Amino acid sequence: MPTAPPPPALVLGTAGHIDHGKTRLVFALTGVDLDRLPEERARGITIALGFTALLLPDGRVASVVDVPGHERLVRTMVSGATGLDAVLLCVSAVEGVMPQTREHLAILDLLGVRRGVVALTMCDLVDAEMLELARLDVEDAVQGTFLEGAPILPTAAGPAPAGLDALKAALAALPSPGRAAGGPLRLPVDRAFVQRGFGTVVTGTLRGGIVHDGDEVEILPIGQRARVRGLQVHGAPAAASEPGRRTALNLAGVERDDLGRGQVISHPGAIEPARVLDVELRLLPDAPALEAGARARLLIGTAEVMTTVHPLGPIEEDPDGIDPDPLELGPGAAAWVQLRTDAPVVALPGDRFILRRESPVQTLGGGQVWDPWAPRARARGRERAVAELRALRAGDDGVRLLRAGDAGLRAAEARGRGITGGVALADQLLHPTRAAALEDRLLTGLQAWHAAHPLAPGAPRRELHGTALQALPERAFDALVARLAAAGRVELEGPRLRLPGFAVRLDGPTRAALDALEAELRAAGLELLRFQDLADRQPELVGLLMHGQRLVRLGDRAAHADALEAMKAAVVAHLQAQPRLTPADFKDLFGLTRRSAIPLLEWLDQQRITQREGDARILRAPAG
Repeated sequence: MPTAPPPPALVLGTAGHIDHGKTRLVFALTGVDLDRLPEERARGITIALGFTALLLPDGRVASVVDVPGHERLVRTMVSGATGLDAVLLCVSAVEGVMPQTREHLAILDLLGVRRGVVALTMCDLVDAEMLELARLDVEDAVQGTFLEGAPILPTAAGPAPAGLDALKAALAALPSPGRAAGGPLRLPVDRAFVQRGFGTVVTGTLRGGIVHDGDEVEILPIGQRARVRGLQVHGAPAAASEPGRRTALNLAGVERDDLGRGQVISHPGAIEPARVLDVELRLLPDAPALEAGARARLLIGTAEVMTTVHPLGPIEEDPDGIDPDPLELGPGAAAWVQLRTDAPVVALPGDRFILRRESPVQTLGGGQVWDPWAPRARARGRERAVAELRALRAGDDGVRLLRAGDAGLRAAEARGRGITGGVALADQLLHPTRAAALEDRLLTGLQAWHAAHPLAPGAPRRELHGTALQALPERAFDALVARLAAAGRVELEGPRLRLPGFAVRLDGPTRAALDALEAELRAAGLELLRFQDLADRQPELVGLLMHGQRLVRLGDRAAHADALEAMKAAVVAHLQAQPRLTPADFKDLFGLTRRSAIPLLEWLDQQRITQREGDARILRAPAG
């Protein structure tokens, strides 16, 4: 069985202005020409993402992502830059730093890239003075960025290559990032195509989890299922792939037309797509102001969707207690923002994103996702949302569970969001604060019930569920009641519950009314009374008699338990002497009308005293 190659030392992306030699430098380093499309070869520029592997001097392997530099292809650049560990910034010694150089640098910073190397390309085309000017130009451009102090190395990728060994050594000096294989499977799709002899294939750089040959997977956000029937890692057949690896999946059960860039391959049910994301946004210094409700293009992973921007408040609390107007963000502002997307996206906490203005095209800023399943923030709830996000940023991961509300999350859904801890109620997971509040609400509701129904022996649990805790699914509500009962805070009796120590206390007049009602039932004997008539007159007393098992309900009729017990004994004695009992026999035996006889015969059947045989009853044989 094929095995996967070792994990890459790092995922390395190229960046820089168009025609600054990125692809040519990659070819010189790896021997692989990544201008694979005819249009790319004809125009001499990279249009699509290119991928290859680079063997470093220390034996490690770097996964190289070659991204386009043209301004109109920034979307593709962001797709390739998402998930990079380091960057190889290419600046032509002929032209020096250009607008795209600065934009790429800003985008990489917003995407969280924190290390890299600068290659001065085309150094064989300039003299020493021009080379020094180019180097100083780069130093000025990277000042104050994550590349400040990074190596700036002269290179040439022409007929007489130069500086390649020094560049490889500088890349080898970059540390390997630590990658955890935990978390849900996530493969953002950057290409989908049909391979002759194989079928549908998707490719991407694995961002999380592990995928195995044979796995069932889900294509998000469309929710379609497929099966992996073969995979490759960095072009070689493999049994599995892990985070950081360039991965191609051959998928069965899905058509090429259903797939495209921006989708994500995951395990079924592992990730819930999102449409409301709370994020930390930083606008670029030259970005225009953003007002509440502004439209922008969101680039996240390999996806691109339109979104509306709703500022919530500043990232840090103002020590003077004076926060700026949250409804408008000025150039260079850093703020909590809610993004509401036109179409669902797949995002997890910690993901980086870019915002661009659609017309005129311009990168506005970017930042980090903190809650991709956020509740929609209303104007009056902005302050609370900001407080929750500040707590989340300070390390309180329970905020996401708190925000799930009284219903909480299904356990599987919580795992997909990376949530641990919480209070388990059946298959729901609730924040401890929410669970405690629901317990208090149930106890308050029960106390109110006792006050309103002092003669009721307990509250029907379903009635409490429907009034005080309707957000909870039924099984979770039952688990909450059981939790309170286990703690001795409520007492259970069949379908009812009551507070500990609660007991019905009858005063003199109430006791007399109860005795009169019971006497009425005794006097009626087997001539059944209408249950609803009794309940309409004295509902609480009827409930007391039923709870004490002195009043028995037979459909829409009622009888005293003693009369039924006497009837039952008489029927058993009759059937022991005569094996069959017809309805006529039954009416004659007790002097009843048909109106009362039929409910009584059905009750005997329900009590498993008798069973029907034709139009008569016989004595039911004992069980076993």
